[in-house]
Amino acid sequence: MFLQNEFIFLLINNQLKNDRKMIDLSTKYMGLTLKNPIIIGSSGLTNSVEKIVEIEKNGAAAVVLKSLFEEQIKHEINKTISQNDNQFAYPEALDYIKNYSEEHSFESYLNLIRESKKAVKIPIIASINCVTSSEWIAYAKKIQDAGADALELNIFLLPSDVNNSSEQNEKVYFDIISEVKKQVTIPIAVKTSFYFSGLAKMMLKLSWTGISGLVFFNRFFSPDIDIDNFTITNTNVYSHPEEISTSLRWVAILSDKLYCDVAASTGIHDGRAVIKQLLAGAKATQIASVLYKNGFEYIGVMLKEIEEWMQKNNYKNIEEFRGKMSYKKTGNTPAYLRVQFMKYFAGIE
Repeated sequence: MFLQNEFIFLLINNQLKNDRKMIDLSTKYMGLTLKNPIIIGSSGLTNSVEKIVEIEKNGAAAVVLKSLFEEQIKHEINKTISQNDNQFAYPEALDYIKNYSEEHSFESYLNLIRESKKAVKIPIIASINCVTSSEWIAYAKKIQDAGADALELNIFLLPSDVNNSSEQNEKVYFDIISEVKKQVTIPIAVKTSFYFSGLAKMMLKLSWTGISGLVFFNRFFSPDIDIDNFTITNTNVYSHPEEISTSLRWVAILSDKLYCDVAASTGIHDGRAVIKQLLAGAKATQIASVLYKNGFEYIGVMLKEIEEWMQKNNYKNIEEFRGKMSYKKTGNTPAYLRVQFMKYFAGIE
């Protein structure tokens, strides 16, 4: 009897293993085939080849490299110039220092792309954090030539200038995209914020530009005030699970209306959160904060959660349920469009 029970246990265990093997977590994002929907977002987690190798070992499908900032290049130029003012008797000297500073900073980034491509098989997505369509645009082609599989433009624009109209603010996005598209043929994603008076229309118009993906949403520096030392500090550096609601709402509303893929970011801290974004219609998700807290090993935990949920609900691949809970497919308009709290606070006195 003992041997018979042990045999039955082995059969069941082998069947469970076979069922897990049959589950397909792959997805397509920006024309890239990803082995699963978890991308490691641009952060300090993706600033070295060593970390990227560990990320791949732990199961992530792709990485977005730590962003190269447009301001970073300009800062290094100005810093070099201020330290060498006495050398600029000739205009040629200024030009030399300017070009050297730009190339020196940028070359390190290109090397990160090249070495990462040699070390891992997962897609390497470069990232530029930009606010204008000026100097840095010329570097997009070099990023492509270094081997990047795609380019994410993190357009970090806070509409805070009272002299600028919404049209002027929006034009910056289209100018940047237009100029970058002239430089590269690799897929382009735009990671943007929700600071638009007409967010839905703006995202639709961005998808018309020919970009391959939109990432909902980037996170701004969050200021705080130290009332004892009278200094401005930062807060909320890492995202929190409850922050998922903003991106989830807009992924659900817009994912099947746009002419490009949608990836979700911010507030994704476990496998269930990934599932929610996929149900809303996302093609992929980006995570970072949760790995700062739990380490790269947590990628495997999240993937296991997704697999077990799919197995429980008899899904063999992601496309069988992706978008199932989107605005269009649920028909539950108030759930995504309602913005007031009347129902939430009902009965609370």
